[in-house]
Amino acid sequence: MAVTLAAHPVPDQRGANLYTTDPDLGALLDLYLPADLRAHLEPHLVELGALAGGVLDELAQVADKHPPTLEQRTRTGVDAQRIVKHPAYVEMERLAFGRFGLAAMSHRAGVFGWPAPMPAAAKYALTYLFVQAEFGLCCPLSMTDSLTRTLRKFGDPALVERYLPMLTTQTFDDLTQGAMFMTEQGAGSDVAATATRAVPDGDGFKLHGDKWFCSNPDAGLAMVLARIDGAPAGMKGVSLFLLPRTLPDGSANAYRIVRLKDKLGTRSMASGEIRLEGARAWLVGEAGRGFPQMADMVNNSRLSNGVRAAGLMRRAVSEALFVARERRAFGRRLIELPLMRRQLLKLLLPAEQARTMVFQTAEALRRADAGERAAYPLARILTPLIKFRACRDARKVTGDAMEVRGGCGYIEDWADPRLVRDAHLGSIWEGTSNIVALDVLRAIRREGALPALDQHLRGLLADAPLHAAARATFEHTLGRALAFAARVAEAESNGDALARQAASGLYHVAAASAMAWEAGRLNSARRMQLAQLVLRQRVLPQDPLGGDDTEPAWLPALLEAGPGDGRPQDVNLFEDR
Repeated sequence: MAVTLAAHPVPDQRGANLYTTDPDLGALLDLYLPADLRAHLEPHLVELGALAGGVLDELAQVADKHPPTLEQRTRTGVDAQRIVKHPAYVEMERLAFGRFGLAAMSHRAGVFGWPAPMPAAAKYALTYLFVQAEFGLCCPLSMTDSLTRTLRKFGDPALVERYLPMLTTQTFDDLTQGAMFMTEQGAGSDVAATATRAVPDGDGFKLHGDKWFCSNPDAGLAMVLARIDGAPAGMKGVSLFLLPRTLPDGSANAYRIVRLKDKLGTRSMASGEIRLEGARAWLVGEAGRGFPQMADMVNNSRLSNGVRAAGLMRRAVSEALFVARERRAFGRRLIELPLMRRQLLKLLLPAEQARTMVFQTAEALRRADAGERAAYPLARILTPLIKFRACRDARKVTGDAMEVRGGCGYIEDWADPRLVRDAHLGSIWEGTSNIVALDVLRAIRREGALPALDQHLRGLLADAPLHAAARATFEHTLGRALAFAARVAEAESNGDALARQAASGLYHVAAASAMAWEAGRLNSARRMQLAQLVLRQRVLPQDPLGGDDTEPAWLPALLEAGPGDGRPQDVNLFEDR
C-alpha cells in the first residue's frame, strides 16, 4: 500500500499495487477473457501490479538515469561490439521475458503453466501493467513478439524450426530478442525509397546499406527491408529478410552498430544506427512483397503502441487521482475543488477510451487469427485508429497529469517527467500521426473496413442498455462519423487533408459505443456516464462561451473508485442537447 504520512504535504503513491488499486481493470478482464484463463491469471496480475508500483518502478527510474552505452572493442583490443546495459535494465528484461513470458505467451503453451498459447487480451493486460512502470523495454518485447509472429506466418519452415525456440524461451540466458530495421535516412515513412541492397549468396543474401533508426540494435534477430539487385524500383522491389546477429557457425555477422541515439525518452533502451557490410540474411516470404509482409509486423507493433499509450495514461491518471485525493490546499482536498475535478475528468476520459479500444482490438485480432474472415477488416481499421488517437492523447494526458502534482511533478525524482518524455514517442514510432491517419483511409479504400466497423459498432449498441434519448444520440453520431469517413476516403488525394479528423471521429464513436456495451455487461452506471461523456466532450459541438456554471451532480462520484450507483439504462447526459 502507498504510504502517506498525515503530517506530510507531499503524497507519494510508491508501493501501491497498480492492479488492485485500479477500480476497473479486473472487471473489464471478466468481459474480455475466458473465465478459466481469467481466474488462472489473477495471481499473476496481482504480482505484476505490485511490482509495477514498487520494485519495477524503482528499476525503471534507475535505468532511465543510466542509459546503455556502446563498447567497440574488448580491453585486449579485439573488435567485438557490445551494448552495455545497466543491471537495473537487465533485471527488468528477466522479469518481462523470463518471469512473465510477455514475448512468448502468444506463441506457445506453458507460460504460467497454461496449456495453450494465450489470446492477445491476456498479453496486453499484463503489458498494460508492466508499461505503467517501464516503457522503453516494451519496445524489445513488442519487437520480439511481432518478429516471431511474422516469422511464423511467412518464414521458411527451416527458419521457424531453427529460431522459434530461441525467441520464445523463458530461460533468459538462452533468449534471442527481436528487432525491426526498416528506417533509412531517405526512406522513413516512404518505404518505396528503400536503398539497402540484397545480393544473392547461395541459399541466402548479403545485405549492404545503412539503417538509420534501429531500436534494440543488438537483438539476436532482426527483420530488414532491402531491395534485391535487379528488382524494380518502388514498393514492388522491396523484400523482407531475417538478419541474425550471430551466424549458425557461431561467427559474428557482417554489420556494425555505428552509434547509439541520444533520445528524449525511452532512455533505458538502446536505439542506434546500423551499417550492413555484406551481412548474411535469409528471405522471408515472397520476393518483392517485403512491405506487405513487414506490414503484419508493423501493425502488431502499432497495436502494442496503443497498449503502451493506454498504460502510460492509466499511470498518469492514477498518480493524479492519488495526489488529488491525498493533498490538501485551501482547507480542502484537491479533489473537492470544482476546477480540479474538471481537469481530472479530462484526464480520465481518454485513458478509459484507450483501455477499451485495446481490448476491443485485441478481441478482433484473436478472431481474425482464428480464421474469422469478417474480423480481419475490423482489426485492420481498429489498429491504426488506436495507434493514431491514443498515442496523441497520451502526450496531453501525461503532461496535464504532471500539473496536478505541481512543482514536484517536474522533478525527475517522480515518474511524471519520464511518462511525458516516453509518451511523445508513441505518435512517431511505427508511423507518425499523419501516416497512420492515412492508413485508416487505406483500410477503408482497399480493404472494405468501414462496413465491418459499422456492423461491429451497431452490434455493440444493440446490446447496450441505453436510455432512449441517449441511444438516439449514439446512433445519430455514429452514422455521421461513418458517413464523414466514407466521404473523406472517396475523395482520394483531395480528402487526405481530412484524414486525421475522420480517424478521430471514428475512434471516439467506437470507444464510446464499446464503453456503453461494457457498461451494460458490468451493470455500471458509472461506465455508462463515461461512455456518454466521450461523445459529449470529444465529438459533439460545444459552445466555449455558453457553459453552465453549475457543476454536474454526478461528477464527484464519477471520480471516486467503484462502479457507481443506479442502472446504466437510466443514465442520460444529453438532456441539454
